[in-house]
Amino acid sequence: MSVVKINVLAVPAEQRETLEKRFASRAHAVEGSDGFEWFELLRPVEGTDSYLVYTRWRDEESFQAWMEGPMKAAHQGGDAQGAERPKPAASGSTLWSFEVVQQAAPAQP
Repeated sequence: MSVVKINVLAVPAEQRETLEKRFASRAHAVEGSDGFEWFELLRPVEGTDSYLVYTRWRDEESFQAWMEGPMKAAHQGGDAQGAERPKPAASGSTLWSFEVVQQAAPAQP
């Protein structure tokens, strides 16, 4: 059964636009990863100031392989021209993990 990983990001109001632009500039960076099933960046509307980064994976092993490979490489060091890595837009994060035990899709007409 699939696993869901939700990264809860504490993002100060003045960094929200920066965070969203950074995710937009990395669009399609995870889609080719083995075992990847879904991604969503969720902007808070009410009740919280935290962004949620939702990813769904075929299994825990697929998620861990992505974490140790492409994700780790993307978050280390500067860019190819030697520029320094920008400071994080989030002031903190927590990773939530879930197993999918039930799911439903819209009924087909």
